[in-house]
Amino acid sequence: MSEHRRKPPQPQGGGRAAARRAGQQPSGRRAAPTHNAAAGSGAAPQGEERPYGGRAAARRAAQRGGGRRRVSDPGPGHGGGGRRGGGGGRRGSGGDGDPGKKRFIDYPRGGRSGFRRWVPSWRLVTGTFIFFFAVLLGAVGIGLLLVEVPTAQAASQTQKNVYYWGDGKQMVVSGGGDLNRQIVPLSKIPKSMQNAVISAENASFYDDNGVDPMGIARAVVNMAKGGATQSGSTITQQFVKNTYLDQSQTVTRKVKELFISVKVGIKMDKDDILAGYLNTAYYGRGAYGCQAAARAYYDRDCEDLTPSQSAFLASTLNGPNLYDPNGGYGATATKEANTKRAKGRWEWILKREAAVRRMPGTEAQEWIGKGFPMPQDPKVATNKQGQIGYLTDLADNYIIANSNISKSQLDKGGYQIHTTFDRKKISELTRAVEKVSKESIKPKQREVDKYVQFGGASVEPKTGKIVAIYGGKNALEHYRNNADYTGVQVGSTFKPFVLAAAMTNGARDPKGPREQPDSERTLVAPNSVYNGDNKVTLRDYDGNVWHDKDGKEWHQRNDGDEDKGPISLRTAMQFSVNTPFIQLGMDVGTDKVRDAALAAGLSKEQLASITPTFSLGTSAPSAIRLAGAYATFAASGQQADPYSVERVEDKNGPVYDHKQDAELKRAFDSNVANNVTDVLENVVQHGTGTSAKIGRPVAGKTGTTDENKSAWFSGYTPQLSTAIGMWRVDDQAKSQKFLSMRGVGGQETIHGASFPAQIWADYMRGALEGVPVKNFPAATPLGEKVFGDGASPSPTPTTDKPSESPSESPSESPSESPSESPSDSPSPTDTCDPLDLDCQDNGGNGNGGQNGGGNGGPGDPTSSPTTEPPGGSGGIFGGPSGRKKD
Repeated sequence: MSEHRRKPPQPQGGGRAAARRAGQQPSGRRAAPTHNAAAGSGAAPQGEERPYGGRAAARRAAQRGGGRRRVSDPGPGHGGGGRRGGGGGRRGSGGDGDPGKKRFIDYPRGGRSGFRRWVPSWRLVTGTFIFFFAVLLGAVGIGLLLVEVPTAQAASQTQKNVYYWGDGKQMVVSGGGDLNRQIVPLSKIPKSMQNAVISAENASFYDDNGVDPMGIARAVVNMAKGGATQSGSTITQQFVKNTYLDQSQTVTRKVKELFISVKVGIKMDKDDILAGYLNTAYYGRGAYGCQAAARAYYDRDCEDLTPSQSAFLASTLNGPNLYDPNGGYGATATKEANTKRAKGRWEWILKREAAVRRMPGTEAQEWIGKGFPMPQDPKVATNKQGQIGYLTDLADNYIIANSNISKSQLDKGGYQIHTTFDRKKISELTRAVEKVSKESIKPKQREVDKYVQFGGASVEPKTGKIVAIYGGKNALEHYRNNADYTGVQVGSTFKPFVLAAAMTNGARDPKGPREQPDSERTLVAPNSVYNGDNKVTLRDYDGNVWHDKDGKEWHQRNDGDEDKGPISLRTAMQFSVNTPFIQLGMDVGTDKVRDAALAAGLSKEQLASITPTFSLGTSAPSAIRLAGAYATFAASGQQADPYSVERVEDKNGPVYDHKQDAELKRAFDSNVANNVTDVLENVVQHGTGTSAKIGRPVAGKTGTTDENKSAWFSGYTPQLSTAIGMWRVDDQAKSQKFLSMRGVGGQETIHGASFPAQIWADYMRGALEGVPVKNFPAATPLGEKVFGDGASPSPTPTTDKPSESPSESPSESPSESPSESPSDSPSPTDTCDPLDLDCQDNGGNGNGGQNGGGNGGPGDPTSSPTTEPPGGSGGIFGGPSGRKKD
């Protein structure tokens, strides 16, 4: 072919088409490099053919070629390389994937390098926003479709709890809306109250759609941070929460609240929502709804509230525990702190009403100028007058503590509660207390008669049924239940547990280790002899003088500083002599005394710390627990926990039954309990408890505590156990403390044998009227007659009366005087100890010691001339001699 007919040379690189063909050409058909290319290069590499391994290898080769082209621009002789390079360049510009294939989401972005590769395009941002917005709208739509608004009638229907007496008859209708909610129409709620709440809670209430997106966002952020969740922020949301939902702070409840609020905002009139909220909100002091709140704080109807009072009530919605000027629960809710917060919030609400144009500014300033409308002292928002309030509270507390019913569930109402309370016995106990109060306690005549309190409880042995209590004058005036825990010490009524421990575990061997098994101990018989002198040196079980934490000796006092000489435990109990029982507690071990008290039924939380004076009654069990523990002795050692509720039912049937939990436990050997009873019978027949005689077998014990601050009588028959306490305390005082009862009722001192025993006897006569007389089981001999430190057998034991003849012989096994039973152990027919000639002569009207006790604080300097009791004042409280005490 002639030269002039040759095809003109192709441009370097061959263009895009050539590049594509070069990239797609199979390895076996690649064109050989031209002569000019080889010559121009001067080297083989640029013109040599390289083997290819298919399309993947071709792509890699093309990419390498493209990369080289970016490094240098080959000359005209590099046509073949240019085509491969061109192919590689094309592939490089296409990004990841096959050439020509487009991705649905171009991210990371193709054709970009560096950080630009990770910057989304505006199309991607817009598409993502639209997608998620559509998903959100769909979720909201589905939620609104699925969530149903409960009917207002069903949701707002108030339920009541019905309480029944032990005989099945109705006692009272209470709980739920009965005691703390009174629904009133919006027309009965003053505009000032409406304006105050709207201004403080939701100023845009009449304009919004029922929800606050910003409030929801705050709640979500707070929950995401792990903090406390927020409640509904608009009035509509709060109405929905109070009316249709529970008070739980969960995401699920919040979402339901949101959806229901939207529907409620669409369907309900704003005035109806506002009325519903004002009638369901909690204002504190047990008051739900503004009508109950107006009564609780100002003792007037809601429609009579002033704008200033309305502003205060609106402030309580921010948290009544922190805004009630009377104080609330917790260290930050004191009266002072709450009053300061309430005044600040009240003033802010009045100014806020002016700011949102719901009150003229001049009127707001006028009310502020008149000062804070201080509410009255709290009054329970119920009609549970007399003992009814104490009874229902006791039943409620028992249900919450012993069933799966929570307080919030109980407060909603709808339960039928069958109690153990006996109407007749409640009436008799109330009458007996009021009789003594009316005849002897005259606070208008004697200053010392002010603040006198009585408390009592009656428990059925073997079952534990609480059949009667006396909680105070009136549940609407005195809020603390005096039959329950009050912190009042019980004094010598604790001594029977010391005796029970001595007869159960025994006294330790003075030569043995401190911890000794019962098999190495000596069981103590009631006629064992101990030193009954005044200010006896207290010794440890091993005979060593006991020293307190300051290294000082402790010398226990007897009532009136009387010396009783060697005296049996039976007689020491009869006249409540302290020194034998504090030493007996040391010999047995105060830990064993504690165990005996717990076994009898006292609560661990109500026991004092373990010190020597623990045996003398420094503990403060409730009247219910004390009566229940004495019931264990009445039941020959069988213990049943006191209870106040037999069963609870709702509309679906029983939800609690005490029979499932009932358990009768063996606390003491029956003969141990019967011996304790025999000793306590002697106390009533010939000792400090003679005023408790009621014409049938009675066992009991008196008790009086330090500085005459409390007095008790606890006793029982085979069918009923009752404890009566008396003390002085101003329950309205800011700082409450127990006061001395010296001079109360015109008496020089108050002992368990005085008013408490009188009330006990008067009540028991009425409570047991018509009940057959029953004797206690006979006690059989038990234990050994031991002699405590300082009470070894001597020819002439010391007595407190010169006329008393010796009652012990010097022999190791002394013979008893003719008047005593031949047995060393007690006989159930004994009424007086042979060592107590005074008892034999005059029926127990001789001098008696008074019990120990103590306040658990610094010792009374009059208690001992040498030291203070360990952990608190110690065992004896003053009182004139020559008369029966305790």
